[in-house]
Amino acid sequence: MHFTPVITDSILYIGANDTDIDLFESKYPVKNGVSYNSYVILDEKVAVMDTIDARATDTWLTNLLEALSGRDIDYLVISHLEPDHAANIEKLALLYPDMKLVGNAKTFAMLPQFFSLDTKDRQVIVTDGEILSLGKHTLQFFIAPMVHWPEVMVTYEQTEKILFSADAFGKFGSLDHEEDWLEEARRYFINIVGKYGVQVQALLKRVADLDIHMICPLHGPVLTENLGYYIEKYDTWSSYRPEESGVVVAYASIHGNTASAARKMVKLLWEQGEKNVVLYDLARSDVSYVIADAFRFDRMILAGATYEGGLLPCMENLLLQLKSKNYQNRFVGLIENGSWGPVAGKRMKEYLGGMKNVTVAENIVTVKSVMKEENVEQMRELAKILVVA
Repeated sequence: MHFTPVITDSILYIGANDTDIDLFESKYPVKNGVSYNSYVILDEKVAVMDTIDARATDTWLTNLLEALSGRDIDYLVISHLEPDHAANIEKLALLYPDMKLVGNAKTFAMLPQFFSLDTKDRQVIVTDGEILSLGKHTLQFFIAPMVHWPEVMVTYEQTEKILFSADAFGKFGSLDHEEDWLEEARRYFINIVGKYGVQVQALLKRVADLDIHMICPLHGPVLTENLGYYIEKYDTWSSYRPEESGVVVAYASIHGNTASAARKMVKLLWEQGEKNVVLYDLARSDVSYVIADAFRFDRMILAGATYEGGLLPCMENLLLQLKSKNYQNRFVGLIENGSWGPVAGKRMKEYLGGMKNVTVAENIVTVKSVMKEENVEQMRELAKILVVA
């Protein structure tokens, strides 16, 4: 996908790339950076669609002033108050004292938590479905609570049929880095928005009848072709259906013996004809990648060493994160290890038991210290069960 600042003749991109950031939200590795998207609509009235993160304020202001060519701003539409999109609201409001702020009731209830700006006489409070005319362009607002904050709304521009989708349809990665949309969009959605699948489903139904020709998200590229593909992915992810057939094998190993069992499990799955297998060392893999693939595939095997009468922190973290993201509708096999009191299988099963429609294979493979031939046979049987599950 190639980036261009010209969205249409009258709608310009004024956002910025951040290639210096290492952790998005101080949590998610972004080796290719991230984009903070902002747009301006030039009509009889001028509307800016969101500001951006303070990390790129100077670039954003330069882009904005160039796009305006001396014009004033009539409206700032606030889709989402998270600081990576809203950090410059007060700065822009001070630069343009006649500019109105457009948001919903929750927007303005939360705004004082971030800024000391007095907006009482500048608020345009919109409700679900309400419209705002800019001249030739007409904005229609749809409230999208908990996608993924309570004040979120998306905006549909009726004339050019553009959906300004807030964080929906976004992805990690700067716009000057060429890469496929799917992998980093999946990781972004599952980890950041995935907990709120019910709310995303509600939004998809709300906009299903709109004639959408383009999607402009707050992160990632503007989507202009094959929009049904992106919408179908969001429908799959937000309904917690597996995206494809495959197995994630994730292990937490202390001295390498549990790792050996996990690697052997991969080979046994291959022997049974399962070629779509992904292996993760939880001590060395960022959990956001593991979670993305756990939602991508329909099956998973967890191999965990017993540690202090429980689980290694990296395995426990994975299970806590899966529960937080509403992991469901999957089949899971378990391998445990322990030298004198193996309980990892029991602990993993307890976590999984609190997740909706997650089926755990009945027989837990128990390795005591070092994998033996009897364990290989047990794992072979587990592989057979996984392949037909």
